[in-house]
Amino acid sequence: MSLDGVRILLVEDEAIIAMTAEDMAGALGCRIVASAATLAEALAAAERGGFDVALLDINLNGVDSLPAAAWLKRQGLPFVFTTGYGSSGRDPAYDDVPLVTKPYRLADLGAAIAEALGR
Repeated sequence: MSLDGVRILLVEDEAIIAMTAEDMAGALGCRIVASAATLAEALAAAERGGFDVALLDINLNGVDSLPAAAWLKRQGLPFVFTTGYGSSGRDPAYDDVPLVTKPYRLADLGAAIAEALGR
């Protein structure tokens, strides 16, 4: 599975986790082209585009990111949910969206990105 050159929108409110995700993305051949830590920033970055897949934290400092997920889904843009709460934190309407739990494991992150991209 090659993820070389895949451009990622990273939506994550915890700086240390964002840095870890950026390192792992690089190890997979991907690059973070935009980052957001709030729902408003996520929606603005999504609307700007320029990414192939989004990594979307379900809980952004107590704010649900589902409006961003809904926007991405309406646009037909692939995304991966990330969460520290396990699969129970995901809305059942998005059961088809790949989910990666924190702390990330490189193989899980790569597999989820590939699945979201249909690879």
